[in-house]
Amino acid sequence: MDHADARSDAGDFEASRQVLRGLAYRMLGSRADAEDAVQETWLRWQAADRGRIDNIRAWLVTACTRLCIDQLRSARHRRETYVGPWLPEPLVTESAPSADEEMERSETLTTAFLLLLERLTPVERAAYLLQHVFGLEHAAVAAALDRSGPATRQLVSRARRKLEGGAIAAQPVPQPQHGAMLEAFRDALRSGDLARLTALLARDAQLYSDGGGKARASMNVIEGADKVARFFHGVWGKQTRPFTYLPRWISGRPGYVVLLGEEMMGTLGLAVGAEGISGVFWVRNPDKLGSIEVPESGVF
Repeated sequence: MDHADARSDAGDFEASRQVLRGLAYRMLGSRADAEDAVQETWLRWQAADRGRIDNIRAWLVTACTRLCIDQLRSARHRRETYVGPWLPEPLVTESAPSADEEMERSETLTTAFLLLLERLTPVERAAYLLQHVFGLEHAAVAAALDRSGPATRQLVSRARRKLEGGAIAAQPVPQPQHGAMLEAFRDALRSGDLARLTALLARDAQLYSDGGGKARASMNVIEGADKVARFFHGVWGKQTRPFTYLPRWISGRPGYVVLLGEEMMGTLGLAVGAEGISGVFWVRNPDKLGSIEVPESGVF
């Protein structure tokens, strides 16, 4: 392969990198695993017979999808032995997602959406994402999954049914309303106002606190507004050092990186619906927080 061909191959791959990264993250819920899948796709692309490839993007998406299905099957086994509730690795940015980037279809990056996808088998998850998030034609989805047309339709239909009615998947409110609810939740935590905290939560609100056995967190999902409020009221009320809330975008929605003194306490994100806060997502596992940058000092 000469230099011109190598540049062309690299350019073809780079044109699809954002799509591949977005697909892999939504499949795997881990930035590191997603990058591994994209890198392996690149290696397979380098070894591929170009003369037999008619549609470059379709070939790359197919290769990445199949790698992710294999990885997800392995990850499911690891999650069965995970200590406490599992949450996807948060994607943390200082600015709002860019609407024109394939990776940043923010509503399908949210923790609530990724948790719903956990209801699906790896192949169902791939079929649903390829068709309903990435907009592939039905024939392209069938080809990517190496399934017949009717079998693919059944996969997508079954995936849709499994995703219906999720408690934390209520129709999300607009971003400004979400941001206002987030600030109200923070203020209630700061003030120690248990009644106000409870009032902000939907009656069937759920708290997922992911410590992975490496940081203190609830061992089970906590359900119900009163129980969720009392959990936070108890944890926050025991601290003598001040909490700091760094406004960040957490997986496509407004959230906070929370510090206790100079110690990283984790990321705090919400799912907000018409009846209030339906989901609280508190990621404390240090393995999922290592890429987050925080100011070294100063007043926030």
